[in-house]
Amino acid sequence: MLAVERHALITEMVRSAQIVSTDTLMRELAVSGETIRRDLVALEERGVLTRVHGGAASTEPPISQEPPVEQRRRLGAGNKNKIGRAAASLVRDGQIIMIDVGTTAVAVARALPAGLSATVLTNSLVVASELADRAELDVLVSGGRVRSGDLALSNATAAGFFAETYPDIAFLGSGGLHPEAGLTDYHLEEIAVRRTVLANAHRSYALVSSEKFGRIAGHHVCSLDQLTGVVVDTEPTGDLRNALSEAAVDVVTA
Repeated sequence: MLAVERHALITEMVRSAQIVSTDTLMRELAVSGETIRRDLVALEERGVLTRVHGGAASTEPPISQEPPVEQRRRLGAGNKNKIGRAAASLVRDGQIIMIDVGTTAVAVARALPAGLSATVLTNSLVVASELADRAELDVLVSGGRVRSGDLALSNATAAGFFAETYPDIAFLGSGGLHPEAGLTDYHLEEIAVRRTVLANAHRSYALVSSEKFGRIAGHHVCSLDQLTGVVVDTEPTGDLRNALSEAAVDVVTA
């Protein structure tokens, strides 16, 4: 396992549990205590965690639940619409387009160019409803268990649907984007869907508004180098900018 992969996993474990012992990290990552010590020193220098006797503690407050959907619809609506338009500018006629769940994903659906002829795959009933009257679009819905609020679809049915599809371009929602932890989200049951899409899509873009920069939500989706790009409302700075550059991630700024 590469150091960057260990760092991402350690960051996720510490952020989730708030404090993790060295013994636990050694066992979970199958590496020596000396390797863990070097990793913790490196992560502490970056401000990701604080070393404590026998392990490491998070420097960030505990992960909270995702805000209610009505609150998220109002929060930064203008910036989400900008991201939606920037993402929609990447699509072309004849493509298979995957649009994920979330308020920013809905903004992408609304921004798809008039007259676009394409196939849209989605696990969002809101996205499907938004596009239902677009006769030139072939809209396919995954099926699965419905989560209230976002009306997101997940479980084995949803993952199985996407396992049999190969999008030209995919737009993924996000709970946070972090230089070490990568792309994270709040809903464990939806992670399998995103990972399946990432494995099959020709290009995958995460939709990330700037308040999510540096945030780590509860569950790891993928490392930065698994993304083709990110669509953002503001240019990332500092460690996140450097990490995106090192991972050769295309940054599309609205």
